[in-house]
Amino acid sequence: MSFLSRYKFALSPQELVLMLITMVWGGTFLAVHFAMTVSGPFFFVGARFATAALLLALITRKSLCALTWSECKAGTAIGVAISFGYGLQTWGMQTISSSQSAFITAMYVPLVPLLQWVFLKRLPGLMAWSGIILAFTGLLLLAGPESGTLVFSAGETATLLSTLAIAGEIILISASAGKVDVKRVTVVQLAVASLCSFIFMVPNGEAVPGYSSYLLLSAVGLGAASAIIQVTMNWAQRSVSPTRATVIYAGEPVWAGIVGRMAGERLPGVALAGGALIVAGVLISELKLKKRAKQASPGG
Repeated sequence: MSFLSRYKFALSPQELVLMLITMVWGGTFLAVHFAMTVSGPFFFVGARFATAALLLALITRKSLCALTWSECKAGTAIGVAISFGYGLQTWGMQTISSSQSAFITAMYVPLVPLLQWVFLKRLPGLMAWSGIILAFTGLLLLAGPESGTLVFSAGETATLLSTLAIAGEIILISASAGKVDVKRVTVVQLAVASLCSFIFMVPNGEAVPGYSSYLLLSAVGLGAASAIIQVTMNWAQRSVSPTRATVIYAGEPVWAGIVGRMAGERLPGVALAGGALIVAGVLISELKLKKRAKQASPGG
């Protein structure tokens, strides 16, 4: 049996929806990059998630009456992680391209097994370690390829730190999965992410920007997209495994790179090779042989 025959590649309707979401989400990196010319990063993230929280609250207002304390705690923890993740990522896009940001952000996938090892004592498997090594090698090629050094710029460092928060968000979501109502928790986490982002404006020395039609349209548009995409992801991932979903999400930096190139962004060849290694690391870190998966499943 060949290596490829061990895996299934047929796509379900839910997986096709996730692919569409990934394409759209990849394109948002460029929109955020342009928004940094008219707004500070934390104000923009705050406005974006305030819009998302408001829209989702209006849609799910009847169920919010049953909000529990455990859902508040879970949503608050996830929201703080989101604010750090998106805030640092957006701050980094003040000085790096949207394509670079997207590829570095993809590092959160191989980082999840490392954080699970540190906090949950779950030792990563061989494929996870292989993916981690590939992704970090790609990161070194992607960051500062022109200077040939291992020194990260401020924007690259902030974006890399954001991946730790995003990976933490995933672990927190997994910890509360099945224990809370998804819609209510999502409203709380979006609201907390917005509030924290506005608070972070103070230490960052940000002022409320003047009116800009682009800022208004991008904040409202991305906020609406965040709400719709979040709900759609929750629906689709009821029948799509985390592994297959992650493989689909690995295409996000690729789409961001395509959109960025169409807009005139040009990454050096070494940086593109680094981005390719990061995507390969993401895919490999999530692969599990079918035989091993059967042994691990109850009654399999």
